[in-house]
Amino acid sequence: MKKIISITLCLIMTVCTLCGVSRADAFADENSDGDAIFFGHIITMDEENPTAEALAVRDGVIIFAGTMEEAAPFIGTNTKVYDYEDSFIYPGFLEAHTHGYLAGYRAIGQADLSPIFPTDYDEIRRVIKEFIKQNPDRDIYLAAGWVENEEYVSRDYLDEICSDKPLIMNTGGGHSCLLNTKALEWAGIDAAYAKEVGYEMVHVDEDGEPDGYICEMPAIEVVNKIPVTFEDAKTYLLNWQNYAFENGFTAVADAGADLAFADASKVYHELEEEGKLKLRTYSYLMVPDNAEDPSAEISRIVEDRAKYSDEYYHIIGVKVFLDGVTEAHTAWQTWDYADEPGYHGVERFNDHDKMVELITAADAEGLSVHVHSEGSGATHFMLNCIEDAEKITGDMDQRNVIAHLHFVDDEDIQRMVATGSIPAVAPLWTPKFAGEYENEVSFVGQEHADNSYPIKSFCDAGANIVFHSDYPITPEMNINRSIYMAELRAVPEEELGGLATQRNIKEAISREQALRAMTINVAYAWKQEDRIGSLEVGKLANMSVFDCDFLHDDAEKVSAATVIATVIDGEEVYNSGFSSSLLISAA
Repeated sequence: MKKIISITLCLIMTVCTLCGVSRADAFADENSDGDAIFFGHIITMDEENPTAEALAVRDGVIIFAGTMEEAAPFIGTNTKVYDYEDSFIYPGFLEAHTHGYLAGYRAIGQADLSPIFPTDYDEIRRVIKEFIKQNPDRDIYLAAGWVENEEYVSRDYLDEICSDKPLIMNTGGGHSCLLNTKALEWAGIDAAYAKEVGYEMVHVDEDGEPDGYICEMPAIEVVNKIPVTFEDAKTYLLNWQNYAFENGFTAVADAGADLAFADASKVYHELEEEGKLKLRTYSYLMVPDNAEDPSAEISRIVEDRAKYSDEYYHIIGVKVFLDGVTEAHTAWQTWDYADEPGYHGVERFNDHDKMVELITAADAEGLSVHVHSEGSGATHFMLNCIEDAEKITGDMDQRNVIAHLHFVDDEDIQRMVATGSIPAVAPLWTPKFAGEYENEVSFVGQEHADNSYPIKSFCDAGANIVFHSDYPITPEMNINRSIYMAELRAVPEEELGGLATQRNIKEAISREQALRAMTINVAYAWKQEDRIGSLEVGKLANMSVFDCDFLHDDAEKVSAATVIATVIDGEEVYNSGFSSSLLISAA
């Protein structure tokens, strides 16, 4: 295509020169020149004009979308032309639920255990020891990415690795962790504390002493206690931004930006003021479990919004944990756990009146509520609260987000649509993963395990589904694999297991539905559908370029697709090495 474009431009310039026509005369409007123009196979996600050959951009905004020939008037003396040839240009992909600070922290501030899957405790020991060896001056050591399995380990396991300093081994899900003896002492976790918060969240040995395994609120509080400098936090967020760009994302939701670093909003804001933040981040700030004064929490967040929100970092709502996770035995179900009759999980935020007050106060300030809801009980509770809040406010367009949705009762799928709530689903979690799946079956039973992670049911009901990875909780944030797993509910064929890992195939969705769930649907959830999510005139020129046609190529090719470039406001912020641009000159 590059050769064709060059010839076309030369002909235009030649005709103008031979006829004695100035460039201003040749192009009806001198101001029609674009700062940049993009060529390739363009998938716009605009229902009226689903494809294009060219996009023209001025001041970071799309001013033209159409054919190559129609684009000629938008090319001026200093217009930069990006020709991606046979690659495919999509609207900038959007991530509906991530944790930016944790992503950067895990990448460069901790021992990364996520590649060790299935769990291998000998290999975990080796990796942590190597990390300690490489970082001898640290006062506290943190490893993350561990996945629990049927082999229960206690503080003794970590004491064997490191006995003279605190060592914390966090799960990939972040809802539980293991502490060595020094870490328990440092964190102040003793028998009295375990009794106070409950033995479901702080496990104890036969003597009533904490055995090192903690989950939910205590686990999150421990990570928050680890000292980190402001400059380190900036480094972590910039590392995270680079990772997002390399994977084709142009905007993300930080679901609890202050979850692991209280001053995260200030860090984001300073990075934006320094001109370093280009990854648009739509932030939800944390509200504690059963907050004592929900309205005061909203007032606090509104103050932060006034101080820190700008173009690239914007606070749009609040984040609440309703329950835990299945692998930690803490997801809140409407039914009993198979291995523990009478127990249905941990109810973290379970005060109905307080949640209704929170939703109502948030809506009055134009904020939405984004909840972690793994189990069916948590989702049922939240929908009850949203229904009552909507009766008070009369606002049926709050766009509250219910994320994860591992288990959902059929009636609540319909209620999700009726309340205008946004289901945030995770296709990357849908296959049967060795170890995790067997653990899940032992907790919830075969039937529940095999009918988990609904997606198609939400689509069929008319819900505005959005995809999320929960990165770094999931050890990858991958667009093409999300499409693959949404369609096949299995890992790609080249990986161990392939289609043998397929689960609940009746909940598979189409490629187009998957693309919408990572573009325009997410923009709608953020109330940004007029600015991002599709490639249309008047919207921001944010694009993701891949070497694959996600709508028509073979599924295995989709799973192996490569990011060519990521474009923010009409400028490349990432390029894999593909030579895509040339500067047009009238000389």
